[in-house]
Amino acid sequence: MKDIAIKVENISKTFKIPHEKYTSLKETALHLFSLRSYEVFEALKDVSFEIKKGEFFGIIGRNGSGKSTLLKIIAGIYLPTKGKVKTNGQISPFLELGVGFNPELTARENIFLGGSILGLSKKEIKGKFRAIIGFAELEEFIDMKFKNFSSGMQVRLAFSLAIHAHAEILLMDEVLAVGDSNFQNKCLEEFNKYRNQGKTVVLVTHDIGTIQKYCDRAVLFRNGEIVEIGNPEDTINAYIFQNMSDEEKRIVLDKKESVSQKQGSDKKIAEITKVVLLDKDRKEKNVFRTGEDISIKINFKKSRRPSESINIGIGIYKDDGSYILGYNTLMDSYKIKRNFAEVQFNNFPLLKGAYYINVVCFGEMEERYYDFKDKIKTFQIFPTAETSRYRGVVNVNHRWI
Repeated sequence: MKDIAIKVENISKTFKIPHEKYTSLKETALHLFSLRSYEVFEALKDVSFEIKKGEFFGIIGRNGSGKSTLLKIIAGIYLPTKGKVKTNGQISPFLELGVGFNPELTARENIFLGGSILGLSKKEIKGKFRAIIGFAELEEFIDMKFKNFSSGMQVRLAFSLAIHAHAEILLMDEVLAVGDSNFQNKCLEEFNKYRNQGKTVVLVTHDIGTIQKYCDRAVLFRNGEIVEIGNPEDTINAYIFQNMSDEEKRIVLDKKESVSQKQGSDKKIAEITKVVLLDKDRKEKNVFRTGEDISIKINFKKSRRPSESINIGIGIYKDDGSYILGYNTLMDSYKIKRNFAEVQFNNFPLLKGAYYINVVCFGEMEERYYDFKDKIKTFQIFPTAETSRYRGVVNVNHRWI
């Protein structure tokens, strides 16, 4: 356990859900000695994995897949039905909105209450008080009752308290689901600080862009079981595929089979080796804002000298499989002179959402592939203050007259 922060061993969790619900004292008394029938719900099924110290670990999956139940077991809120969890270090959890806070108390009083629950002494809380309130941007509401806070204000206070506990292990459940974009950016900056300090962060989220950018590893849950664990790219691709309709899955599988057949003996002529997304400062990123300048750089290698030139194409899709746009060097009459091709987009117009990229390498015929990478990159677009009001997929330059 020296290098392990969290060890989950064969965890199972079941809940008994009664078929009948008694709503009055009379009904309860009448059925006091009768056997109630229950339905057993398996929230987690024989789950095992380890999280290393200093690792940023992501947990994704549909609602009801067991993510939050797992986090509560790690935090010690739930006891597992079977199995055990070992943790190495103090835990600071941010799980459900309002947990650890009294709605009748003020923000000031709740900071001392929540801080003591997280293991901080009164002296430590006093020393951190201004920083907690300042990060939450609640200086004017210190003496307002917690129940009168908006959900965004409650999240800011709870998150601020959690990160200022400076625990070795930070558990976060959907912290980015509530709050404006400015607060989300502050959260992401704090995640970066935690990561740089070598602390362990476990994040439950539906935001695949955050998983892509920050996580060292990720796990995908479905119906209480692990579907995929390991590289964030592979886990995200499995998540995207899982969320497709049966027809969309069939199309993807048919496409892969078709690509394999079309490659034939030519498949070893050239191979895509690396794909990166770059911002205007040439920094590699997977999270952007609407209107940013974005470049997609594709590296490839030739296994043998082809008789025809190399062409590169890209396709951009929403995470639900909807096709957005596609370009290639052949249609743009661009001749590749090096072992990479790069396409630049000024003021990239996509609106808020999760997207992925397919990349293809081919000769003179687009239909005959040398190499094809399906969902090789995923990325997230966040809105600006202006574009957060817009709907759809693309922000088209417009004006009312």
